[in-house]
Amino acid sequence: MATTRKKQVAAARRPEVRLPPLEAYAGTLEPDGDYDGLDLTGLDLTGQSGEGARFLDCALRDCRLDEARLANARFLDSRLTGVRGVGTDLSHTQFRDVELVDARLGGAQLHGAVLERVVIRGGKSDYLNLRAARLKDVVFESVVLSEPDFGGASLERVEFVDCVLTGVDFTSVRLKDVDLRGVSRLDIARGVASMGGAVVSSAQLLDLAPLLATHLGLHVTP
Repeated sequence: MATTRKKQVAAARRPEVRLPPLEAYAGTLEPDGDYDGLDLTGLDLTGQSGEGARFLDCALRDCRLDEARLANARFLDSRLTGVRGVGTDLSHTQFRDVELVDARLGGAQLHGAVLERVVIRGGKSDYLNLRAARLKDVVFESVVLSEPDFGGASLERVEFVDCVLTGVDFTSVRLKDVDLRGVSRLDIARGVASMGGAVVSSAQLLDLAPLLATHLGLHVTP
């Protein structure tokens, strides 16, 4: 870990999502479905199967995704707003040039997912599984992440702005230009030894000192 000036940290490249005129869609999800230029608003997609589906230039607004199965799906040049779900399967899903706004997710499975040029703004996610995922040019803004699991994941040019991270698992994570200075509350449960490549503030470093001392086997006395 290192403390440094912001100008020395490679900034994430943000997506520029410009949706075309959209056609309203009120159908269901289908495996390997092709959704292009559609507006999915207020749909209850609970338990539906959309494995391998492709969403291009789409808007998903206020949809329920409880137990929805979207493994290996692709979200490209799309915006998801106000989606909510428990146990949503997004494993090995690709998100490229995507905005995810005010989502509320519980136990979402994104292990092995690929996120590139993604902004995740607002909302709250509990027990988010990002094990072995690849995040590049990803920005978390004003997000609450409770017990997220980044075990074995790869993060490059990832920024956390005005976020809360509690119970984080960084076991065997690979970090490059990961800016944690915008985290107002940073609680690392596991994996502090893998945080090389992260950038933290002086105050955060002091908070992490007990974990670092334990990892190094240091005995600190008054």
